[in-house]
Amino acid sequence: MARISLEAAGDIIEAVFAKGAALGLKPLSAAILDAGGHLIAFARQDGASTLRPQIAVGKAAGALGLGVSSRAIGQMAVDRPTFVAALGSIVPSGIVPAAGGVIVVDAGGQPIGAVGVTGDTSDNDEIAALAGIAAAGLQAQA
Repeated sequence: MARISLEAAGDIIEAVFAKGAALGLKPLSAAILDAGGHLIAFARQDGASTLRPQIAVGKAAGALGLGVSSRAIGQMAVDRPTFVAALGSIVPSGIVPAAGGVIVVDAGGQPIGAVGVTGDTSDNDEIAALAGIAAAGLQAQA
């Protein structure tokens, strides 16, 4: 079974921060989770605000928990707000319904983990997450 190694998690974080610098983004934070939702690695850039670890993990954990990106969860929150609001009390790591949480899959399309990025706009967070996944030679869920 494929997995995200600690080395790959470091590569993802490095590429997330490089993409943020290239785009001139605000300080980013990135969390990498394994398929079970356990934290592999986390880092935040200097100047990132204090809730960023929880937000990054919440984006990634929510994506894994529901099997869709946190962007899709954001749309669920618009379409079914009561459902998404109810999830907060049953998900230990929380759910953040905003783009920036992306599932990482193996060659067969099975989840092997997720990346959560936060710090700038949600769209930019997602761009940085996707860049990190690609730079590590991994594949994001379609």
